[in-house]
Amino acid sequence: MSMEQKKPKPKMMVVDDEPDNLDLLFRTFRRDFKVFKAESGIQALEVLAKEGEVAVIISDQRMPEMKGTEFLSKTVPDFPNTMRIILTGFTDVEDLVDAINSGQVYKYITKPWDPNELKGVVQRAVDTYAVVKQKTLELQRAEAQMELLKAIVQVAGGELSLSDSLEPIAMAFGKNFAADVCILQLVSDSQLQETQGTYSPTGEVSNWLAEDPLVKEAIAAAEFQISQNIPGDKAHRNLEHYKASGIQAHLVVPIIYQGEMLAVLSLQWQQPSKLREDELVLIRLCAQQVGLVLVCARDYKTPA
Repeated sequence: MSMEQKKPKPKMMVVDDEPDNLDLLFRTFRRDFKVFKAESGIQALEVLAKEGEVAVIISDQRMPEMKGTEFLSKTVPDFPNTMRIILTGFTDVEDLVDAINSGQVYKYITKPWDPNELKGVVQRAVDTYAVVKQKTLELQRAEAQMELLKAIVQVAGGELSLSDSLEPIAMAFGKNFAADVCILQLVSDSQLQETQGTYSPTGEVSNWLAEDPLVKEAIAAAEFQISQNIPGDKAHRNLEHYKASGIQAHLVVPIIYQGEMLAVLSLQWQQPSKLREDELVLIRLCAQQVGLVLVCARDYKTPA
């Protein structure tokens, strides 16, 4: 078996009310793309709502019920990074100029189109999409990092006791990493203490950390522990607390400062983990800052 993982095909949407044209577009691109078809703008919006963002949309301009430019404009709020291409056999100059100037259309192609020309335009559109998507992700990561660090700094600068510092930190981590549950629980002499801060979007938190093997290993080894897909993990999938809570991914982060184990941070998701390497690096960085915050709260602030 090859060690290289096959790269998934980019996704594309083709929209045309003429079945022959729609089929031609599908056959032109199905080898290199995962292609979704629609015979109208309304149908295309329904498919996008179900399938999510695509790299490229190719739409005919002249369609009943909804023009191509009108349809494409409706995709902008939910899918701003998608590249949009219009096919037109008419000189709808005003519509096209407005759409291009507003950023709703990347390119327009006149009918009948040359397949090689269209393939070239689509390839450039995909390349542009990849760059835009990467830049957007980088910006989102930077913003998430700033918000998380800001929350930690605010806790450090407040007049909170050690116990009162835990919940806002758990909330900051939980929100930034879209966790279904986040628990920050103190540790002393390698044992979990009762003092904890919790966060869940639903407000419901069940704390079974004391019986969890990942938590025990994180404390013993002083290292991150993670199960990214608990239903597929033989060592953990049959544990009753995972079955009862519906948690499918669990990351346990030891909070350590100058060699002292202070707490554990538990991030839990009800779906397999999709954490990227850069997100794990961010968590590690912020965990170090949390260690400093907890030491300061413990040593220099008077408990409430």
